[in-house]
Amino acid sequence: MMLAPHDHATGATRTVAEHLVDYLENRGVRHVFGLCGHTNIAVLAAMAHSSIDFVTVRHEQIASHAADGYARVTGRASVVLSHLSPGLTNCATGVANAALDCIPMVVIAGDIPTHYYGKHPHQEVNLHADASQYEIYRPFVKRAWRVDRADLMPEILEKAFHLAESGQPGPVLVNVPMDIFSAPLAADGFQRVAGNTRALVKPSLDDETAQRIVGALAEAENPVLYVGGGILLADASAELEAFADHMQIPIAHSLMGKGAVRDDHPLVLGMTGFWGTELVNQACLNAGTILAIGTRFKEADCSSWYPGYTFNVPGSKIIHIDIEPAEIGRNYPTEIGAVADAKAALTVLNRVAQQTFPQGRTANPLADKISEFRKDFAAANHSNATSSAFPMMPERILADVRKALPDDGILTTDVGWNKNGVGQQFDILTPGSILTPGGFATMGFGPPAAIGAKLAAPDRAVLSLVGDGGFGQNPAMLATAVELELGIVWLVMNNNAFGTIAGLQQAHYGLTYGTTFPGQAGAPTHGPDYALIAQAYGATGMRIESANALLPALEAAFALNRPVVLDVAMINNPTPTTGHWNILDIYSPQGGVSHVAT
Repeated sequence: MMLAPHDHATGATRTVAEHLVDYLENRGVRHVFGLCGHTNIAVLAAMAHSSIDFVTVRHEQIASHAADGYARVTGRASVVLSHLSPGLTNCATGVANAALDCIPMVVIAGDIPTHYYGKHPHQEVNLHADASQYEIYRPFVKRAWRVDRADLMPEILEKAFHLAESGQPGPVLVNVPMDIFSAPLAADGFQRVAGNTRALVKPSLDDETAQRIVGALAEAENPVLYVGGGILLADASAELEAFADHMQIPIAHSLMGKGAVRDDHPLVLGMTGFWGTELVNQACLNAGTILAIGTRFKEADCSSWYPGYTFNVPGSKIIHIDIEPAEIGRNYPTEIGAVADAKAALTVLNRVAQQTFPQGRTANPLADKISEFRKDFAAANHSNATSSAFPMMPERILADVRKALPDDGILTTDVGWNKNGVGQQFDILTPGSILTPGGFATMGFGPPAAIGAKLAAPDRAVLSLVGDGGFGQNPAMLATAVELELGIVWLVMNNNAFGTIAGLQQAHYGLTYGTTFPGQAGAPTHGPDYALIAQAYGATGMRIESANALLPALEAAFALNRPVVLDVAMINNPTPTTGHWNILDIYSPQGGVSHVAT
């Protein structure tokens, strides 16, 4: 039975759930991602009469990954609505992925009624503590609230959105017992917070500090700008490019910093670390001073912090600007540390640089070396990138995707070649157009993240590049895409394996036990037929049968403007690397062993 629309004139008799939906509308929330349960249907009933679209999914992890992709594209906190216990734990992986990549998100979860705490009612999380469901999220969200009284809901929601979007962004949890969702509440508390500012003013640099930084870079031998995802979170790409151009300093980036400046810019060195090229790792090793902005110097980007591979610190001097004080000096000693928003800081640095060097600095000779390296790298890659071998070379897949995807098309990756190879070899031509699972490296992120990206940017092409292992995590996301008629293309790089781990195990142990998928009688050569799975959900499915068929299929898929899955058999080649990963020493202490093809 449909509920009658709530009466805005009777604020005193309206429920917390109805006030909640109005609050979300007033904040400009247009989509909420989630899955129903007996604890949250009061919110869904209120949402049914609102301007908000509820994006219903078949598994909560799909909801949190889709919300993650949505927030990366909009730059604002996304909203997830979850059921209690199994719903909240299903959702947890996607929320943790967002947390490690600093993506703002507000998770609103239903819980058991307050008067049943400790009684072990249906689906309660209770073995060793009462009323503790919200504590499941405490290790990875910025804060987890349990709403103990209905009148606290307005200020908790306001704090939740502010905290999610300010400082180093990230997810928060608002845990709400179902009886509180249904409790009547006067409008006073929500009216009071309605006048609060929607966004906090972000910290910047003072001129004196900016002058110190510009002076140190100008005097340094072989300075390098090293940037991370904080550039994209702060929407500071234009400011970064202007500073690099004016100061003529090359740009290296972390995995999450890919696309901070378009990859074909003459001063972009590329991605550092495990899968960094010789050019970028050597440039960072030779840098007298490194200005790091919006990056955490994480293991994958720093070759497990081993000297001699990516960074030599001490040796190179580090200047570090980040919005989060705890990140400064965490992994490397820092000569100048400044707590500031990347966009605000670069605005000041640009002004000071222009005052100090009105004509700009002399062109950097490394620009010619970057250009030559790109030509040589492309030439060395040409054979694989144009190969007609089938199953396909991963380099050919990436080359054809780059030809078919518009410059501003949004690419979501997963883990494996589609992340590591893309980070190293695929040019991002519009800042912020690549969505990658970084810190958590979550398999299964890419396909549902594409749903969030398309809802956030319906006029842009969206392609999810994913391995068969990642696509197999949650193919039920296709149901949501079909129901919403979303024009998304999923390209499954199908090597019938958890390819990166299979190559690692083959290199160190000489086998692929538990890392490749065994064949089945009567099954296709490369495991399940993902094209047929797509068709079963109502999407278009295409199984690519030759290398030369891929590019026309991609072009046709984008033209259809509906959900399309391309199943592409791929050779399991390793991604080449000049960086280092500590696990190689753990598995093979004698050294000299890396990934191999399987």
